[in-house]
Amino acid sequence: MPAEPWGFLHHARVEFRKRPIAERLRDWRAVLQLPLTETARTQAARCMDCGVPFCHAGCPLGNLIPEWNEYVARGEWHRALDSLHSTNNFPEFTGWLCPAPCEPACVLAINASPVSIKQVELAIIEHAWARDWVRPCPAPIRTGRRVAVVGSGPAGLAAAQQLARAGHDVHVFERDDRIGGLLRYGIPDFKLEKRVVDRRLGQLAAEGVRFRPGVDAGTDVSGEWLRARYDAVVLAVGALRPREVDLPGRGLAGVHQAMDYLPQANRVAAGDLRTPTIDAYGRHVVIIGGGDTGADCLGTANRQGAVEVRQLDHNPRPPELRDDDTNPWPQWPRVHRVSPAHEEGVVEDWSREVVAFAGDEQGHVRRVRTAVVERRFDAHGHRWFHVVRDSEEDLPAELVLLAAGFVGPDTVPLLDQLEVQLDPRTGTVLVDDEWETTAPGVYSCGDAQRGASLVVWAIAEGRACAARVDRALTGRGVLPEPVAPSSRPL
Repeated sequence: MPAEPWGFLHHARVEFRKRPIAERLRDWRAVLQLPLTETARTQAARCMDCGVPFCHAGCPLGNLIPEWNEYVARGEWHRALDSLHSTNNFPEFTGWLCPAPCEPACVLAINASPVSIKQVELAIIEHAWARDWVRPCPAPIRTGRRVAVVGSGPAGLAAAQQLARAGHDVHVFERDDRIGGLLRYGIPDFKLEKRVVDRRLGQLAAEGVRFRPGVDAGTDVSGEWLRARYDAVVLAVGALRPREVDLPGRGLAGVHQAMDYLPQANRVAAGDLRTPTIDAYGRHVVIIGGGDTGADCLGTANRQGAVEVRQLDHNPRPPELRDDDTNPWPQWPRVHRVSPAHEEGVVEDWSREVVAFAGDEQGHVRRVRTAVVERRFDAHGHRWFHVVRDSEEDLPAELVLLAAGFVGPDTVPLLDQLEVQLDPRTGTVLVDDEWETTAPGVYSCGDAQRGASLVVWAIAEGRACAARVDRALTGRGVLPEPVAPSSRPL
């Protein structure tokens, strides 16, 4: 019996507290604020402890959500932490960053507001860190096997921690000067403060994981070198090859890929740079593309002091409410979403795309030419966009940021050296049902084989891949396998 069986009738859903817009635009600190202890307990009490908890289906990690909701509602925080850590290595990463696909899958979401699962998750882990409950868990016995993990984003770190806890010697190679992958250089500090990453890295180091930042596998060390020195190689290199736009004026100064722009803001926040090379201050900014990357560019540009930020998306504006006929529960609701960055100021242009860039005599972009487009589908269901005649419009733009998505890993030399094949359709690494690539002893997980996706998928795949690597090296089955390679995001 739940701690409060009818809690969902007695307590309304409470959203995350946010710092005031005028305050947060002046710094890089986190926008979201931790839920108060009593708020977390009452929100957890809204959980109905369903006979069939659909929230499990919504969570790639298979988090035991009703279980730790019950513990929190009862004030049993230590038991809640153990339950949360049993399926998720880094609940603070998902707590701060995950869009929470578990929440629209909550049974309450059929006709009411779902449980604030993400808030409860974050409350548990931050409660634990504040009380020094998160301790290293080193392996009691070493296997003598060595594993190289290439890439230190959430997938690579999850795989590394699982393998180290299974007793293997794990070395994590990262081409950047600091460990963390996109957690470090990609996700702005106003979404994830880097102290959150650093404290977890301290735990991994205490468990025996060895970090090698500033080593570009494929250049500084070869694929052959890795295979000769390690019993297995795990490729968690992400999918950072950006989708290009082949348009007139693309070569003008001031037109940049999002991932050339965002890491500079991270370095400013870290104190490495005084001012970024690519700066939105005093400029009209146009962001091409939506999604998380576009929102990250938006929040960054506003903090840098842009005059105006306009976001273009060639898709039609989504509805405010889900269509129960075509998009029923428990599917992920295809609705118009407003992130904290959008609340800070943006002009949204839907069903519009850029057809050309125009610049001044010095070769710097000054405006973008746009056109209205209609989304259409062919007989096979493939999407395409039709440009509406006489709909062109010029918009001011001194900085254009391309956030049109990613098309696979950008580590071609390493993949070639390891003789790892890519999927010709998606550009991602091909793996079999054991997470093994076309090169024996080389495995892959996360965005590298899935394509750009969610942090929760990265952690889940890192854990699953580690389990198969451990089994291949030792014949054991001691690590959990939460998902299969054939799984796809919602």
